[in-house]
Amino acid sequence: MKKILLMGNPNVGKSAVFSRLTGVQVMTSNYPGTTVEFTRGYMLLGQDKVEVIDVPGTYTLEPTCKAEEVACDMLAGADLIINVVDATNLERNLYLTLELLEKKIPVIVDLNMWDDTKHRGITIDIEKLSEWLGVPVVPTVAVTGEGFSKLIAGIFDAKIPLVRRHSLEERWEDIGKVVSRVQKLEHRHHTIWDILQDLSIHPLTGLPIAAVVALAAFFVVRLIGEGLINYLADPFFNLLWLPLLMKLSALFQPVPLLHDIVVGKLIGGQIDFVQSMGVFSTALYVEFAMVLPYLIAFYFILGLLEDSGYLPRLAVLMDGLMHRVGLHGFAIVPTLLGFGCNVPGILATRILESKRERFIASTLISIAVPCAALQAMIVGVLGRHGVYPVAIVYLTLALVWIVLGLILNKVIPGFSPELLLEIPPYRFPPFKVLFNKLRWRIKGFLVEATPVLMLGVLLVGILSALGVFELIANFFAPLVTGLFGLPKQAVTALVIGFLRKDVAVGMLVPLNLSVKQLTVACVVLCMSFPCVATFTVMAKELGWKDMVKATGIMLTVALLVGTLLNFILQ
Repeated sequence: MKKILLMGNPNVGKSAVFSRLTGVQVMTSNYPGTTVEFTRGYMLLGQDKVEVIDVPGTYTLEPTCKAEEVACDMLAGADLIINVVDATNLERNLYLTLELLEKKIPVIVDLNMWDDTKHRGITIDIEKLSEWLGVPVVPTVAVTGEGFSKLIAGIFDAKIPLVRRHSLEERWEDIGKVVSRVQKLEHRHHTIWDILQDLSIHPLTGLPIAAVVALAAFFVVRLIGEGLINYLADPFFNLLWLPLLMKLSALFQPVPLLHDIVVGKLIGGQIDFVQSMGVFSTALYVEFAMVLPYLIAFYFILGLLEDSGYLPRLAVLMDGLMHRVGLHGFAIVPTLLGFGCNVPGILATRILESKRERFIASTLISIAVPCAALQAMIVGVLGRHGVYPVAIVYLTLALVWIVLGLILNKVIPGFSPELLLEIPPYRFPPFKVLFNKLRWRIKGFLVEATPVLMLGVLLVGILSALGVFELIANFFAPLVTGLFGLPKQAVTALVIGFLRKDVAVGMLVPLNLSVKQLTVACVVLCMSFPCVATFTVMAKELGWKDMVKATGIMLTVALLVGTLLNFILQ
């Protein structure tokens, strides 16, 4: 089977090209670091099935980091290279192109983001560029599919170019000559996007913009989430699902244990979707009526920020702070991914240079970066009491992230390299791209979370019936009550947090906690054990020894911060 490699600089749209060619559902984002490992798919080329591999982005075949090493190693055995080039940044991208042409492998150049050249006053003579390179050059727009029929047809014409070896100086000299011949730039007045690009990258204006974006995101998530709950989720569960459950309840009444596990305990003779704790009542309600609506809203906003080009600017703004906590500025990428889900966030730490950086980043993500599902529950439970308690949770987590990072940076020897980050222009993301990304993320969440959630509620029901949770609650009551100011019943929620933290927050609702108690409990849940999936990934990525260290730090910090916050909020 033939093997085709997609290769190019970071953030040139390789993943979008890969998805368009293979139909594989790959997350494409307008910021570097999306592809940490290579992704494999297949396409039909005539009558033949060929393998297509999306290789991690690289600027050169002389690797300077792990991702670039992976890219270089994959050249062995390649039958064809599709070199994806950002048409708006031709000079920068052609250096890698020249290196690829020297590898004696057939190459076709995909001049991606062709639509943006018109917006930026750039004109490129495709025929002259193709003649100079000695390989086919095809302009495309990956997000719409424009030019892909020509790209696939051009694969048949790809050939090994006759190019002599260049020194570094000769490559840049040749690139300068050809760009001056094939590319023309026209004067163009600054648009509102250009002005925003300048304002959002300078600290004096960028930090206030970041604060406004964060606040706006919070209100939009609440608006969309509460709308979905009030007009879709609650009516479905109360009008359609509740009558069915009551019939099921009557059927299981002769077997109380089975009734309490499947349907849940009756509150005042009725099923309470939050308090009954049944697999078919609380588990499904928490998943689809309490978490999913806010998750849809959060992932929509995250996709908008990703594909608009805002996140790389936030990375540049955060670079100085990231260095102070012992991280490369590029660590903002796994940190931001962690806000969607801690699992891909910790996996993305592979792009960092050293084991030291990966340990610090993974520990900070697992302690102070709440996943989207957990955020959805925090906003849903605390948001009804106003912005203030939600702000306390996020401010506490931010301070812990900074202080703990400063401490780890001092304690763990080593240093952080400088930030080299390609910043894309602002773009308005196509609705189809946003919708597909939202659909894939929600599908992934439901496939992963639903079985774990139902299993978690099932275990809670069984252990509660056996009196196990009562024993645990009594044992930890002095700690939870004395230090955190929480009732002993909150122990059950804290323990369940190991399976699903979003479920654990939902279990706090029927305890009738005060706003202060809810705030403390949410912070402790955020900072204590990560969910079982994150815990497993940490063990795989860091090794068991470092995972145990990270867990010790996690529990110590959660204990100290929970106690301190309870004292401060008295």
